Amino acid sequence: MLAVTVMAGILFVWSLLALRLSRWSITAPIAMMAAGIALTAGSNPPLRFELETTVFEHAVEVILALLLFVDAIEVPGRILGREKGIVLRLLGGGLPLTLCAAFLTGLLLFPGQSGWLIAVLAVVVVPLDLAPTASVVRDERVPVRLREVLNVEGGLNDGIVSPVFLLCIAVAVESHDVHADYGDALLTAVEAAGWALATGLAVGWTTGWLLRKSWSRGWTQTSAMRLGVLAVPLMAYTFSSAVGGNGFVASFIAGVVFGPAVRELPETAVELTDDVVTLLSLALWFIFGQIVNNAFWPGFQTTVVLYALLAVSLVRMVPVLLVLTGAGMSRADKLFLGWMGPRGVTSIVFGSLAVIELPDASADFVSRVMVITVMLSIVLHGLSAEPIARYYARRTEKQRPATPAGDTGR
Repeated sequence: MLAVTVMAGILFVWSLLALRLSRWSITAPIAMMAAGIALTAGSNPPLRFELETTVFEHAVEVILALLLFVDAIEVPGRILGREKGIVLRLLGGGLPLTLCAAFLTGLLLFPGQSGWLIAVLAVVVVPLDLAPTASVVRDERVPVRLREVLNVEGGLNDGIVSPVFLLCIAVAVESHDVHADYGDALLTAVEAAGWALATGLAVGWTTGWLLRKSWSRGWTQTSAMRLGVLAVPLMAYTFSSAVGGNGFVASFIAGVVFGPAVRELPETAVELTDDVVTLLSLALWFIFGQIVNNAFWPGFQTTVVLYALLAVSLVRMVPVLLVLTGAGMSRADKLFLGWMGPRGVTSIVFGSLAVIELPDASADFVSRVMVITVMLSIVLHGLSAEPIARYYARRTEKQRPATPAGDTGR
């Protein structure tokens, strides 16, 4: 209970100073992470969390399930239609190329590690999370087109990567067994994805249809509708897990199918689910502080730092620049989309699940790379947010037609 009290107090203090802190790019995730590092450091810290338990594993899976559900239903269909070409280039071309670049970079820098472990590492460091640099998506100095594209990509990116993570982690775990059966591991992962797809479709379509009917016929009220929406990803997660599927993938599929129903429900129907996701994610950022202490301070290799630095820069930038060639965008806009790919909750969840599933040596390796990648991302993307916004403000000012002499504008 003390941990909950401390986290709630830190969040409350941040809320009092949110506007002032935003000027230094100190978002709620960064504040919670810093507090977590400070309060879990040392041999006898004030707070300590058990991270390698079944309870923690299910907890981070539920957080990811809710996050993926909200991302799936909040992707505006009209934006996807308006910028369909750019979004498809980023997700259909840029994302696979980024995964391949992360994998090849890992093979080059870590020749002693197995290929499947490097594949897990690539999937851990690639997904986007805009929360640590949320100010960029909301900053009106940045062209609305770029903010919308980045928001849509961030919403769909982690959902697309999730099945790939499941496949890679299943085979990576099997590869440590002297009697490894890769075929069985692949079959198990595919079967889990199939059950996730089936349960996600069933839960998303059924609940969406029922909530639409109930609201249109006046059988319910707004407050109850908010609770109903929150129940959807929880049902998808638990149902899929019960039949052998993956819960967070099922929640993402449920969100995609459920999304059209949201347009026929009250505007506030998703607010409770969104707030719960935010609170749970912030709690995870606090716990991430302990993961930082566990993985970062004992020491690290130069190659790990180099890999993390490349993961948050060239590994994404080069593929994005390639797929946006001929898309009718300026060089600055393409560089913005290539650079602004912060890492956050999804990487933390994937990394935590990998640590739980993998043997100690491999788990420590993945944890350390994940921690340094997220930390570098927070620093580099956070510090660059304001200069980027100022650049676009100056560019807009230069493009604005000058007022003719003597014209008062009346």
